[in-house]
Parts: sequence; C-alpha cells; structure tokens
Amino acid sequence: MIKDYLTPINEDVLEFSKSLPNATIGNKILKHTSIDLPDLDGVKLALIFVKEGRSAVGNAETGNGFDAVREHLYKLFMGAWDTKIADLGDLQAGFEVEDTYSALKDISSFLIKKQIIPVVIGGGQDLTYASYRAYDNLEQTVNLVSVDSKFDFGNVDGKLDSSSFLSHIILGQPNNLFNFSNIGYQTFFNSQEEIDLMEQLYFDALRLGNVSKDLISVEPILRDADIVSVDIGSIRKSDSPANRNVSPNGFYGEEVCAIARYAGISDKVTSFGIFEYNPIMDNDGQTAHLIAQMIWYFVEGVSFRADDYPYCTKENYYKYIVPVEDEELYFYKSNKTDRWWLNVPFPDGANTEFIRHALIPCSYDDYLKAADQEIPERWWKAFRKLL
Repeated sequence: MIKDYLTPINEDVLEFSKSLPNATIGNKILKHTSIDLPDLDGVKLALIFVKEGRSAVGNAETGNGFDAVREHLYKLFMGAWDTKIADLGDLQAGFEVEDTYSALKDISSFLIKKQIIPVVIGGGQDLTYASYRAYDNLEQTVNLVSVDSKFDFGNVDGKLDSSSFLSHIILGQPNNLFNFSNIGYQTFFNSQEEIDLMEQLYFDALRLGNVSKDLISVEPILRDADIVSVDIGSIRKSDSPANRNVSPNGFYGEEVCAIARYAGISDKVTSFGIFEYNPIMDNDGQTAHLIAQMIWYFVEGVSFRADDYPYCTKENYYKYIVPVEDEELYFYKSNKTDRWWLNVPFPDGANTEFIRHALIPCSYDDYLKAADQEIPERWWKAFRKLL
C-alpha cells in the first residue's frame, strides 16, 4: 500500500491553504492529511515530493524545503480546467538510497497502472532511474526525455548517482528503454566521446541554442515521450538560482514552462519529474515559484490533451505518401489538431515490443524536407533501432 511510504503534508501548509481564495489550487487539490490519503478516484495527476538528495552530485542539500514549492503552487489559480490533482505528501529518504528508489518505483507503478500521472519533485535527478524502473512490470518499452545541460552518462562502472543514471538505465536489466532524448545540452559540459555516443546509439540530442531559436521543435520529441525528467540546473541562474550546479546559461523560465506544457499536452507522457531543487540556494523563493509554475503548465497541458495519437485507426487523419529515393514515406496529419506523424516500416522479425514506436511524431517541416527528397533524421534513427 503506497500509504506506508508517504507522510502527510505539513500542518502549517494545510492551515495556510485554508486562507486562500476558493479558486486557487490550494483549495481544489486533494491532500494527504494526518487522517488519510485522499480518494484517488478520478484523479489525473498525483504530486510526490521526494526527500532524497544523497546521490545528487555537487547538490547534496536537495530533497528539502518543499513546503515553499507547495505554498507557491497552492497560491496559483486554477486554469480553465477542472482536472483533479492530488498531493500525496512526502516520500522520506530510506535507510539506504536504494530503499528510496524502491519506494518511488512502487508508488509510480501503482499510479501509472491506475492511469494517474505521477509528478515527482525531488531530490536528485538519479530518482529518474526509479521512475523508469516503475515500468518494469508494465510490459512496454518506453521513451525517456531529459531536459538537462548534460547527458549524465557518468562513469559506466561507478555507482548510480545524478551524474550517471542514464548509463544505469541503458545497461540495466530488464531493459525497457527504446529511445532517449536530451533537450538543452550545452556542448562544453559534455565530452566529445559522449556526444558521439549519443549519435552511435541513435538517440536525440538538441543543443540549447538550437532549441531556444525554435522552441516548438521540441514538441514532437515530447509528444513521443513516456517519461520526462527536468533538471533545475538546465535553467539559467538568473531565473533559477536554487542549484549548486547551475550555470549562467540555460533556459529562461518561460521556455522551461513552455516545455512543461508541451510535455503535458502529449497523450503519451505518463510520468513527469522536476529534480535538483536546492532550497539553500534559493533567493526569495524564486526557484520554488518557478517549479510551481512549471507544475501549473504541465497540469494545463494534461487538461487540454487532444487524444489524437493514431495508435489504432487512422480514418480521421489525412494521409500523405511521399516517394523519397527507394522509400515511400507515409505521413499522417490529425484533422483535429493538425499535428503530424510519420510511419516507420516495421521490419520482418523485429521485436514486437517495439511496434508502438513505429509511428513517430514529427512536424510539418519534416514533411517539407521529405518533399524535397530528404529523409527526416528521426525516421532513420527509429528505423535503425527497430532492426
């Protein structure tokens, strides 16, 4: 029972929420009190604050100070939506870090099976590993997107921590990972060997400068994600100081909020996390306030999901066939949202677990490139992983 893992929300925060206007999140959100967990019937998103920072490299004080995030979130007004949200309280650090991972895995798996999106606020980004392991019993391969200035390959032979969790995901068993995408990496924080490895594994890597010039380019990447993990260190220090690894360069606050909204709109995303918040470094609660706004935008995105991912029937989609070299590329455009998908041929003998990845989100620009006889890069990468 997940109640055994979670502790109630601080009484001072609960009392604070009572003084807020009726239309605020603080008056609408279901809360874990000293009496019991809230009834999860009809809940779409559940917040879990994880007090674990022992494996946050260079940022060990993370995993504390979450009441500031709660208060800023509770003060925000609900949008034009009635999405049911629950605050499940705090997950305390276990005796060993592995105990925390195990507890978060169990909680996330329980929620995902109930079609509730766990929104995890941490704590070190190594907690992403626990979110990923929650899919072990769901019998599906997943796509992971990390919003981060670094890839976090780390030392392959070293222990699991916030700088190496990706290697442990790639090499760990069971292997549920189909694709990994990084949004916002900064070249000088990553070795050339790591950049080359991303290419060799057919993973997606989007540089900060390119994303900032064309933010909507990340939407198809996030539309294809199952898990989205955001490192607070990916945001520039002037906008989000609460991280010891933060840099002068990074995303602006409004950019990372837009990314959170794109993640929410995705029909496919079933797990969302924000990590590496360090309250000791927070100036006047600025980062706590930004995290609250990121959560707000993610909730808004979920509330406006179009449910137009063409998993089965494609009768409500426009189909475009584009001959390119020796291939025929099949594009599908939703007549509900005008969003685009690209079909990747499923090779004979390929692992049937991968069949859900044979239809990839794309953009209108990808269609135009194909019309100019250029096969989109994401088509090539997906095809090679399916082989």
